[in-house]
Amino acid sequence: MDKAIRDKYQAIIGLEVHAQLLTNSKAYSSDATEYGMLPNTNLSEITLAHPGTLPRVNKRVVEMAVKMGLATNCDITKYNVYARKNYFYPDLPKGYQITQDKTPICTQGHLLIKDAAGEEKRIGITRIHMEEDAGKSMHLPGETETLVDFNRAGVPLIEIVSEPDIRDSEEAYNYLIEIKRLVRYLDICDGNMEEGSLRCDANISVMLKDSPLWGTKVEVKNMNSFRNVQRAIEHEIERQIMVLENGGKVDGETRNFDANTGSTTAMRSKETLNDYRYFPEPDLPPLVIEQEWLDAVKKAMPSLPQELYNRFVKEFGLPEYDAAVLTDAKEIALYFEQLAQHTKNYKAASNWVMGPVKSYLNELQLHIKDFPLKPEQIAQLIALVDENKVSHSVASKQVFPYLLEHPNMTAQRVAEEQNLLQESNADELAQIVQQVLDENPAKVEEYKAGKQSLIGMFMGEIMKKTKGKADPKVTNQLLREKLNA
Repeated sequence: MDKAIRDKYQAIIGLEVHAQLLTNSKAYSSDATEYGMLPNTNLSEITLAHPGTLPRVNKRVVEMAVKMGLATNCDITKYNVYARKNYFYPDLPKGYQITQDKTPICTQGHLLIKDAAGEEKRIGITRIHMEEDAGKSMHLPGETETLVDFNRAGVPLIEIVSEPDIRDSEEAYNYLIEIKRLVRYLDICDGNMEEGSLRCDANISVMLKDSPLWGTKVEVKNMNSFRNVQRAIEHEIERQIMVLENGGKVDGETRNFDANTGSTTAMRSKETLNDYRYFPEPDLPPLVIEQEWLDAVKKAMPSLPQELYNRFVKEFGLPEYDAAVLTDAKEIALYFEQLAQHTKNYKAASNWVMGPVKSYLNELQLHIKDFPLKPEQIAQLIALVDENKVSHSVASKQVFPYLLEHPNMTAQRVAEEQNLLQESNADELAQIVQQVLDENPAKVEEYKAGKQSLIGMFMGEIMKKTKGKADPKVTNQLLREKLNA
């Protein structure tokens, strides 16, 4: 699209994110929520809403919803009324969904993200409410019938609805990254968009930048990755702009995103609230949240990404880049935090976690919980280098790999048994330095004639003779003293 045309318009974007909660049982029954079970096995009469059955509220669902509300700076609703949302899909066994309408459990929050310029931007959270998932329609290759698996029906969800504060696809991506990080830090959702445990619908409209009126909103569904959300938003913005530029009118509708073509197609006209015929759920009494229980949930809240980021930068003096990388995943952040309790060299600790530790995990596709070395063992490696007992190269390339194979040993013991401790005795090193200079008289003359770069060659020869154990600082000082004498 021509940049001049694109620049005439402003996109207005709001996101609706469904997070599937990590409970052992469903939202309103004791049926299991385990993923990957045989179709239609995690079921009971309650999930299927057979006559005479009654749902019951899962307390863990309420707790997880409140945690997300606290993490996004929301007000917590003390008096909650459940509602029925009525619509028909083949995979919705009740013909309605138990949700919240007038009294969402969390309201008026916000989330901080980075905009395209890298500046901090506040995105409002309209509401977070609890509801249950539908089942899953399945279409097997070559089959004309639709099969339905009800295992997912009744699995608890929270829906996080943003204000229309997002202005481009990059901001949308950054918002989703923050949501994913939060649900993982809170241990309420695994954030796996590919498996459907985190799902996103995007509401998109465009308007002329000088217009006082917003454009017609279009909802886009079926995006199974953060990148696809970006692609769908980009396509939809350009599609709506071209409709308006050609004198047309944007229809308020729900559209489907096709990842293969990167385009959207119309699914149906946009439902209104009246279409769902919301009314209070007659089978569930109002849920009252007591202040004492809410205070207990607040007290049990874990450290959140922004809190750890600020601590790593302000208290530990790390660069912002390091803090961002370390807090990207909760488990890595907590491992670093434990490591920082055993060393004061925080930058070295950061380098070890971002470098050798993460490289090892990525290479073997391991989780940090499966990492064989405790934080104090990495601190021992840092101490060996700081005390000039081994070089960083020896620590990372020889001591570290040996420790990984023998995790019950200490770094000091590995260095001793493998004969890796640096030679720091000045008298002994002076003899070796002199020996290397005596063996290379021509190179000595070249150095004295101005070829300073030969210092590296001499250091290399000394390291060969000492098998890499010469203390670089002491050796370099002795070498320059003899060459410049």
